[in-house]
Amino acid sequence: MSTVEHESATESRLATIAASVRSSELLGDLAEASRALDPVLFRRLFELSRSPSLLVATDYDGTIAPIVDIPSQAFPLESSVDSLRALALLPSTSAGVISGRSLRDLAAMSRLPREVHLFGSHGGETDTFTIDTLTEEQRAVLADFRADLTRALPRAVIEHKTTGAAVHLRGLDEAGRREIEAAVEKLADAHPIHPTRGKQVIDLSVVPSSKADALTRLRSQTGAEAVVFIGDDTADEFALETLGADDLGLKVGTQTAPTHADFRLDSPAEVSTVLSALFELRKSWLFGRRATPIQRHSLIGNGQSTALIDPTGSICWMPHPLPHSASMFSEILGSEAAGFFAVAPANGAAPLTQRYLGNSTLLETRWAGLSCVDYLAPVDGHSDDTIVVRVLTGDTPTRIRFAPRLDYATVPTRMTRSDDGVAVLGTAEPIELHAPGIDFDIVENGDSHTAEATVVPSQQPGGSVVLVLACGTGTGDAGYMATGGEHHVRERALNFWTNWVESLTLPGHHREEVVRSAITLRALCHEPTGGVLAAPTTSLPEGIGGVRNWDYRYTWLRDGSMTVRALLALGSTGEAEGFLSWLSGVLERTVSPEQLHPLYAVDGSALTTEAVLNHLPGYAGSRPVRVGNAAEHQVQLDVFGPVTELLDELSDHLGELPEDYWTLTCQMVEAVGKRWFEADHGIWEARRPPKHNVYTRVMCWVTVDRALRIADRFDREPPGAWRQLREEIAHDVLTHGFNEEVGAFTVAYGETDLDSAALFVGLSGLLAADDPRFVSTVDAIERELRVGPTVFRYRYDDGLPGLEGGFHICTTWLIEAFIKVGRIDDAWDLFRQVDNLLGPTGLLSEEYDPVAEMHLGNHPQAYSHLGYIRVVQQLDAHRPS
Repeated sequence: MSTVEHESATESRLATIAASVRSSELLGDLAEASRALDPVLFRRLFELSRSPSLLVATDYDGTIAPIVDIPSQAFPLESSVDSLRALALLPSTSAGVISGRSLRDLAAMSRLPREVHLFGSHGGETDTFTIDTLTEEQRAVLADFRADLTRALPRAVIEHKTTGAAVHLRGLDEAGRREIEAAVEKLADAHPIHPTRGKQVIDLSVVPSSKADALTRLRSQTGAEAVVFIGDDTADEFALETLGADDLGLKVGTQTAPTHADFRLDSPAEVSTVLSALFELRKSWLFGRRATPIQRHSLIGNGQSTALIDPTGSICWMPHPLPHSASMFSEILGSEAAGFFAVAPANGAAPLTQRYLGNSTLLETRWAGLSCVDYLAPVDGHSDDTIVVRVLTGDTPTRIRFAPRLDYATVPTRMTRSDDGVAVLGTAEPIELHAPGIDFDIVENGDSHTAEATVVPSQQPGGSVVLVLACGTGTGDAGYMATGGEHHVRERALNFWTNWVESLTLPGHHREEVVRSAITLRALCHEPTGGVLAAPTTSLPEGIGGVRNWDYRYTWLRDGSMTVRALLALGSTGEAEGFLSWLSGVLERTVSPEQLHPLYAVDGSALTTEAVLNHLPGYAGSRPVRVGNAAEHQVQLDVFGPVTELLDELSDHLGELPEDYWTLTCQMVEAVGKRWFEADHGIWEARRPPKHNVYTRVMCWVTVDRALRIADRFDREPPGAWRQLREEIAHDVLTHGFNEEVGAFTVAYGETDLDSAALFVGLSGLLAADDPRFVSTVDAIERELRVGPTVFRYRYDDGLPGLEGGFHICTTWLIEAFIKVGRIDDAWDLFRQVDNLLGPTGLLSEEYDPVAEMHLGNHPQAYSHLGYIRVVQQLDAHRPS
């Protein structure tokens, strides 16, 4: 399986949890929880949810049950009960309630299952047979005490318990309260009993008890490494006092008395929010750990199509015919039912290694006695066809499972045997798996078919099995590949990549890693159109279990420009020229340049409406799965800067300025001149009202500055007051972008929040590297946004729920900034940490979570790889001697 290990015990546990979750409409709204709770508290819950073993314990009255005038009617909030039940069912997770109520009363009132540990009488009762454990002396004391208690106090304030009694003070006036308290004090002096004082109740027991001891026993019993305890009473302070630095204490109520708790909650309703959030966060993390790590997926590509292969040799993602088209294999988004194409030893042996063949996108997966080489065959430059080739060698019986699921598995996929394999039925174009000599069984899986076969490759003609999946109308060579011509096709594919890599100018260190990054970026360039993908996938989450799941299979003007600039810096011009040709075509269909959208499909068309695929569970349960991207409708005025930087560097590299490039340059400046002063959504596409973002203004300055460079280099006359415009924008940024209170450039004018993109004030050249304002901005971003090997984009509320990891490209920006300000040792140190995050086959996803040590986001990510290339090049001049 690509994403989930379907062990029967886990499936049973998941089914039980799912049933408990569905029983409450209030459980599981993580998005709402992230908005409702204090951001620092939510972050702490996020961190605790990743503890190897966790105990969640609460008080009852005033915590999971609201305080009421009649204690017998204090029923818990259903959502809190559901959350505790669900937490207790999770692996390596325990839940408990420690209450002053009698255990029998607590069990009856809470309706919690036996999986939730219940402690009554402040921990004095751990089961309903506690009375049987009392000594004869304790029984005699209890009898005498009860008799005196009944004579001394009104029955209305007495609640008898197994080992004593509770005296309730709620509702009494001050005189009545003092009278009762005095009587209780006399009783306590007259009998060997143990009083425990709460806000509105006094517990009296013949058995010593305290919530501190109960919590300590429960921690020891469950082996929990971290504890969350929530209480509301003064008696809960003893339990809160036992908590350590790795634990979390929460106190309910608005009282201002000192507390050992880390945070205060307003009410039992907020307790319910905390419990449900903790369940969702922990569930996502626990079952996310069972998912195949994102960074262990490898990309194959040929300049037109892409596919992902997991470390077990299963093709788990492959859109067709265009990069943003529906995928016929979508297993990576959470379920085998979404489609896969697997080969593996029939005995279930695990793979030994997975590696690329030389400097190419051809991938080899090896098991003991079996090897599989996967690649996308070269096709005609204007073709939309996809041809996947899989070559099996070895003497181990091998199981082949071909399970395409069309349109993201939204419709049944039926197949039939063909002359040399199997054909998919009911498609607009031919889709056929060519496998001469292989006898497939067509197996029913729900409404769809799976083709299965077991073969020994070495026993087949030629000593190997060649599987050719041909999708499209122009795949006539597929049969030739499957019947003896495969080695010619493979040689052609290898030669393309080898020759291209040999044309690059590589840095003197980390050459192998730079080559892999360059090949990855080249594979994301759509050769037929010139468009460039930000990533080949959709909805790989920025936070496990969260909703920040986006479709990146499109061409952003910003990302595309930066990607081909990185390849240009290595000496490859074709991708840059293709991208600018693509952009010129988009501009021909646009009213005026300032009306450009932030992103388009690779064919230059506008995107369809962002939609949600509700039937897919998502990677590691991270929903929703989205197709399309609503950011297309945003205003992002920074995009003109990267385009003009590309024009500047490409024309400099070529030593000439073609007329269409000068036209593009003028169009970019025209767009900036018309709109630079407007608010926008910014580089991070925040789904909130537009702001005057510092990064956007800097990139507007970059647009004009680089255009002037081009004009000066090629003796062109600017068709407007470009120099004045450049100075006006610079003055605006320097006047409004720097926040004296923070001591740094911030995300937007008048705001105090930091943003990694603000580093471009210096990286762009708008400010000198030694300007104190840039230096202090670098220091502030390192201090506030860096965590270990990664740098976060920002910490502010961006209008979206949930959390995310640090962005690799932000980390590379900080490395660049370190170099810029002369902190070379710090730059090398952070680079080495980033280098250690490369996946087994050298790929980087979008983000990294330093708390969970988990790679996140769409994969592989152009931003991450272009940033990697750039810092390796910059560090080349600072290599240790």
